[in-house]
Amino acid sequence: MSESAQRPRPVIIDPLTGEELVPSPCVSICALDENDVCIGCFRSGSEITDWFMASSAEKRAILARANARRLEQGSNGLS
Repeated sequence: MSESAQRPRPVIIDPLTGEELVPSPCVSICALDENDVCIGCFRSGSEITDWFMASSAEKRAILARANARRLEQGSNGLS
């Protein structure tokens, strides 16, 4: 495991809303498969588009769905 994968991300609070900001899961492998799912972060095309306007709660739901897709595919997220 790389050093960066071992370190927890710092918690950042949005000064306007007081909500915890949810970091993007993007790993800069931006290619959609035949099911319109990114092979890098496992978000759907619409989830990627919606990310920037989504609330923190919506982003956490997107992350949960992306993680379910990753697990369904059997990927550990490192390849």
